[in-house]
Amino acid sequence: MAALVAGIRTPDHEAQQQAQSHIDGLLKPFGSLGRLESLAVQLAGMPGWQGKASKPEKKAILVMCADHGVFDEGVAVSPQAVTAIQALNMTRHNTGVCVLAANAGAGVYVVDTGIDCDPLPGVKDMRVARGSGNIARGPAMSRQQAEALLLASANYTRELAASGVTLFGVGELGIANTTPAAAMVSVLTDSEPAEVVGIGANFPQQQLRHKVDVVRRALEVNLPDASDGLDVLAKVGGFDLVGMAGVMLGAASCGLPVVLDGFLSYASALAACRIAPQVHDYLIPSHFSAEKGARIALQHLDLVPYLNMEMRLGEGSGAALAMSLVDAACAMYSDMGTLAACAIVLPD
Repeated sequence: MAALVAGIRTPDHEAQQQAQSHIDGLLKPFGSLGRLESLAVQLAGMPGWQGKASKPEKKAILVMCADHGVFDEGVAVSPQAVTAIQALNMTRHNTGVCVLAANAGAGVYVVDTGIDCDPLPGVKDMRVARGSGNIARGPAMSRQQAEALLLASANYTRELAASGVTLFGVGELGIANTTPAAAMVSVLTDSEPAEVVGIGANFPQQQLRHKVDVVRRALEVNLPDASDGLDVLAKVGGFDLVGMAGVMLGAASCGLPVVLDGFLSYASALAACRIAPQVHDYLIPSHFSAEKGARIALQHLDLVPYLNMEMRLGEGSGAALAMSLVDAACAMYSDMGTLAACAIVLPD
């Protein structure tokens, strides 16, 4: 773990300055492409992109799938079996993230980190157990399990980077997983559970108080240490949340960007940044999740999403949409003409 964290480099600020100068000289009014310009500058500073925002040829969205013991507390309306069913559907390429990823030219990699079923064909087996522990009654997993899974998912990400992937996205799949995510956000942002617990996948509004109480019990029972991201993941997180944090650490260690999805990925990003603050420079926020605690999580991450689509599907669907923005930023950087070449001189 120490070697992984130590290997995450800071962005190349000189490359970013050169990229900004290049963008300022493109055939357009200064700053007129707004955040598309700052996105290109962010990419140019990443060591894995070697100082320029070139359109990624190979993209990957890693969907971490797991079941959660806290399901037994009645915090979800869908049957737990849906996790396995939907993971299998992803191998058939017919889910929301698969359709959107195909449109963005990205591959979807489905990873079983802890589904409560027999191993699924076509799914990457990184299983720790058949579902995590019930966080309302004890820890989700041991610290040793959390660290092993974090490293396994980071190493898998590094393998994909070695195969040519230069743009990563994260997604998750797990019935009842908004409850541990809310618990993590509550701890890592020092917020009351009622401020961050939302309806998830259509949980009845009139039962929301019960879900808040479950999160509050989880924090009281486990006493997670907010200064220790791994402790928070192990005590009140879940295998899917640990897996996403590992992807972030793995991609950052390769100097490559990670496109976040929604609320669940914000929770994992908070933990990843607590483990290695330098991960923050490699995060690209896709969309503003409709889940209640999204605003608080994003404020603490100091990230402003590029899209606001009122989405809360998960799976990595928002990450897939935002990958097209990365392509657009790269096209602007690489393909636009310059003011100098057209003999246009703008006033200072």
